[in-house]
Amino acid sequence: MTDLPSRMAAVLLTGHGGFDKLVWREDVAVPVPGPGEVLVRVGAAAVNNTDINTRVGWYSKAVTEGTNVGGGEGFAAAEAADATWSGGALAFPRIQGIDACGRIVAVGPDVATSRLGERVLVEPCLRAPLGWAPWRAWYLGSECDGAFAQFVKVPAEHAHAIASSLDDVALASFPCAASTAENMLTRAAVATGETVLVTGASGGVGSAAVQLARARGARPVAVAGAAKEAELRVAGAAGFVARGSSLVAALGRDSVDAVIDVAAGPGWPELLDVLRPGGRYAVAGAIAGPMVALDVRTLYLKDLTLHGCTCLGPGVFANLVRLIEQGAIRPMVAATFPLSEIVAAQTLFLAKTHVGKIVLIPPA
Repeated sequence: MTDLPSRMAAVLLTGHGGFDKLVWREDVAVPVPGPGEVLVRVGAAAVNNTDINTRVGWYSKAVTEGTNVGGGEGFAAAEAADATWSGGALAFPRIQGIDACGRIVAVGPDVATSRLGERVLVEPCLRAPLGWAPWRAWYLGSECDGAFAQFVKVPAEHAHAIASSLDDVALASFPCAASTAENMLTRAAVATGETVLVTGASGGVGSAAVQLARARGARPVAVAGAAKEAELRVAGAAGFVARGSSLVAALGRDSVDAVIDVAAGPGWPELLDVLRPGGRYAVAGAIAGPMVALDVRTLYLKDLTLHGCTCLGPGVFANLVRLIEQGAIRPMVAATFPLSEIVAAQTLFLAKTHVGKIVLIPPA
């Protein structure tokens, strides 16, 4: 590390709340990789719902509204003791950023020096720090510092080498969103010929799910704002329902094999209505609100299976890297910003007028 700087630029999250909790600094210590770790120079890092959810305290059980309600100011009701993915308190200051693409520039004492210079995507669900315990993990930018900085250290086994002609901005659009989508499709066992309903289809997870479902030979039906239909058709959507429309009226009852959901909210009961008997539902978000009405009779009389999806299953991220290398999924980048303009990037993200990802670029 002798040729690396000792200080770096980074965005520090100083507490739960509004945009004022994001502080740009240029004097943050560059992390030093320990045993089993590598240091990655961040080429690009994307904005995700989880970054905003964590900042505003949305994961707290005291919050019942959708993310956007407190996206700029935070939630006064949030309780810091349970405001992370893992249900624990966050240590401040914290460098957020769950997406990272870059190159390895230093390695810990027990990591092969042959990895120096390797181009990598960082798996955001870090199982190694907890000994690969079932359904437990740290998350980049939450339980440990993340990619909203010039450098980030991660477990070596979670830094996946990638061979691709795509630039860092394009590659940074994939890790969190696309792995979340692939994990849901895997848990729901989506297969060739099946019809898959994808909510929030214009966002990072949704647009990736549309592409990944198509890559499996399934028929994805996208739910998004009416103005976004054309772009989602190009991405691979075989059907489209405008957000706010009745799913039962548009598709019919018992018409889809699986639902990939990141929205939840008041329209949630219809997601089960359109599932066929024996259908599967997978969820990894609740941008429209976490509280839903469940008629348990629908669940058991239709023999439905519901999957909550947070931890990535074994091999999911490695499989995603292969799909990216093969060109089976393409990047959908709506806008880029310098890392120092993170507030402008998150403001645009919260407006939900875009399709795909918004990506931040640290100083060179």
